[in-house]
Amino acid sequence: MPELKQLDAGHAPAVLAFELANRAYFAASISDRGDEFYDQFADRHSAMPAEQEAGGCAFYVLVAADGSVLGRFNLYDFKDGTANVGYGVAQHVSGRGVATATVRKLCQPAAARHGLRTLRAATSHANAASQRVLTKAGFVAVGPADPADLGGKPGTWYQRRGRRLHGG
Repeated sequence: MPELKQLDAGHAPAVLAFELANRAYFAASISDRGDEFYDQFADRHSAMPAEQEAGGCAFYVLVAADGSVLGRFNLYDFKDGTANVGYGVAQHVSGRGVATATVRKLCQPAAARHGLRTLRAATSHANAASQRVLTKAGFVAVGPADPADLGGKPGTWYQRRGRRLHGG
């Protein structure tokens, strides 16, 4: 059974393998991060635990029994009990409810560990799979997203708050 774990330095090799294996898959629905992201991955990853300690974000990985990473789930831009959510799952597990179940599960530590009351996520109009994940995970559409936030693509902000957040 996959386990949702808060990111730590030891996850670096598995996270990089996940990112590289799924780069083309992710680029089909979100803007590609570019070669620089992968070239500087070790430095970027080593800074993430300190970012979490500072309290403005929290990074999670969905880890399979064999130690491989099946997905990344990030809470970022904490402000006044609200945070944004970003996520991606490996192509080989997509379409199986993994993202939906994990976004739901992420709501528990978001509220209990991080004190968040509202989660927000933006997705492009073209990313129907992400729209389904958010809707099934209890998020509701709340308005248009700035295309600048979505790689130039038009989209929608979704939100989950209050009791729905605490209900996991």
